[in-house]
Amino acid sequence: MKLFNLSAVLLAALLAGCSQAGEQNPAPPQPVENSLPTHAQPKLPTMKIFLGTEHDNLFRPVETLYAELALTPMQQETGMMFRTNIQDSDAMLFPLPVTQRASFWMMNCPESISAAYITPDGVIAEIHHLEKNDTNAVLAATDNIRYVLETSDGWFTRHNVAVGMAVRTEKGSLMETFFHNQP
Repeated sequence: MKLFNLSAVLLAALLAGCSQAGEQNPAPPQPVENSLPTHAQPKLPTMKIFLGTEHDNLFRPVETLYAELALTPMQQETGMMFRTNIQDSDAMLFPLPVTQRASFWMMNCPESISAAYITPDGVIAEIHHLEKNDTNAVLAATDNIRYVLETSDGWFTRHNVAVGMAVRTEKGSLMETFFHNQP
């Protein structure tokens, strides 16, 4: 423990001496909570999306949603924070900048929702319940997620939409629509 304290003191002294002469010390970094959104974002532009089955390159829609599109980093960070009265028809689609192990949390979200983690080829890989105001991240089981679709809590079950189903837009596949087929 003493070694840790001595190391911390030495590190602090080193860092304090790193600013250039005449340079004013910058303000201390703000805690993460201070950089988070403080209110709900306005309704975002929507796009008609279809959820269904694909067999022999033939897509058969089962359900249709008009999903808000969270396209910018700020829109994606804010998501459905602070929204109340989420209706069965409400949805938000997050095209992620790269394929990854998606991780979503519910800080400042007063209502529980459901989220589908979707692969680059537009197939639902996982469906999760996200509990209201839970600050624990819901991490995808795979690192092959490129889109997340948030809906009202239980929507996927109520509408018989399951893992393995495909998601498309009026313009084609999710990859064609949002990334023009670029990986």
